[in-house]
Amino acid sequence: MAAALLRLHFHDCFVLGCDASVLLDDAADIVSEKQAGPNINSLRGFEVIDQIKAALEEACPLTVSCADILAVAARDAVELRGGPGWEVDLGRRDSLEASFSDANQFIPAPNFTLEQLIANFHSHGLDIQDLVALSGSHTIGRSRCLSFKSRIYNLQTYEEQEYYDRSYVFRRTLSSICPESGRDDAFAPLDFKTSRRFDNQYFHNILQGKGLLESDGALVSEDPDGSVVRLVWAYALSQPLFFRDFVSSVIKMGNINVLTGEEGEIRRNCRFINL
Repeated sequence: MAAALLRLHFHDCFVLGCDASVLLDDAADIVSEKQAGPNINSLRGFEVIDQIKAALEEACPLTVSCADILAVAARDAVELRGGPGWEVDLGRRDSLEASFSDANQFIPAPNFTLEQLIANFHSHGLDIQDLVALSGSHTIGRSRCLSFKSRIYNLQTYEEQEYYDRSYVFRRTLSSICPESGRDDAFAPLDFKTSRRFDNQYFHNILQGKGLLESDGALVSEDPDGSVVRLVWAYALSQPLFFRDFVSSVIKMGNINVLTGEEGEIRRNCRFINL
């Protein structure tokens, strides 16, 4: 559940900003982001957020926003898995809308090239260091076969083949979990070595050709000037450096287009706007 809560925060911030729009269910004039391609049958943890919100509403009604709950839950999830802690900026308010179309457009896909990843993060005000540091969150959690089958069976370029030839045994392991047809909803850990611990193992994995997603491998197989690979090596060699930069980047991400003051509202129920 730790990875799911961190991912909820990420998917929220990349659509309209960090405003809890990802938590809204379908309503009269709202099409839920939960049904968008990157989210459907994939995002989890909504019930955990519901429980937290219910407890807070009982203790102090209309005081803590759902957007702030997502940010704090992501921080606590990382810390409880052995990762760094940080002070969460509070005061976000909740949106009055969701964007199904933006959820389909602005959440990075697991088969994105490095060029697409850089452009996507740049559109949210995040740079290459943020991209590499936040990609390190793939040290925890799991992914469905549907998200990485192309990483096993559909190698297109010489660079892809060269990169993945380093991990032939790893690819065989993945193919045993995810055959070329069927089992699309089977899961594999994003980090086969320390999937339940937030550490810097992810960077060792991708340097060895053992990144689960195509977008993981792209960080080291598609870098023309070496700037991304240098960051990957730096984080692989120093977990404290990775933790420091991850904290800086996740705080930066958590401040994307936040609503404050009289903007938005503080929802009573994270799934619906107030009546």
